[in-house]
Amino acid sequence: MFYLDLENVKRKEGVVEKRELRIIAVGDELVAGVGDPRALGWLGRVLARTPSDSVALESFVLACPREGTEALASRWLNEAGRRFDDVHENRLVIGLSGRDIEYGLSTARSRLNLANILDGATQLNIPVFVVGPPPSLDPVLNRKLAELNTAFADVTTRRKHFYVDTFAPLQNHEQWRNDVAANAGSPGQAGYGLMAWLVLHRGWYQWLDLPEAS
Repeated sequence: MFYLDLENVKRKEGVVEKRELRIIAVGDELVAGVGDPRALGWLGRVLARTPSDSVALESFVLACPREGTEALASRWLNEAGRRFDDVHENRLVIGLSGRDIEYGLSTARSRLNLANILDGATQLNIPVFVVGPPPSLDPVLNRKLAELNTAFADVTTRRKHFYVDTFAPLQNHEQWRNDVAANAGSPGQAGYGLMAWLVLHRGWYQWLDLPEAS
């Protein structure tokens, strides 16, 4: 009886099976790249720079316009959980906004909402990559965003997940401010490019256990 040992054939031929990664991204409209003429946003740009020679990567974006942490905490598991499985290495990306300020949530409440999401992901052994809220052009709002950003970073890093601070590097960045001013307060092509650069250089490859793209 003829029997083909596929695993042995692969070893002899030097074929390496790819890791199977599935990334689920949740957050507000910035996660979906709204306002980007190239329709990529920061996440699309980051994924385009993610090496694929050793990884089979699937990504699903579950964005909700004008979402704060309260709504995000209540929906993320139901929606993301339907896309996680036992075949892939499951990963969760969270794009945070400053909507909690607009909705009158206290910083303590925002911290708790994010903590609940991260704790739930940790219980499911899902590594999380959190991207913090970017700055606005309003100095009063930015003072509140600075406090919220610090709180988000603290909650995330205490739980040993990755956090990218987009607020501090971009607050006084001329290209960011010009782009946001030209796009009615939201990032356009240049702004999303800056956010993508920060993500790629603040732990993305380490989070996925991949070599950095050249």
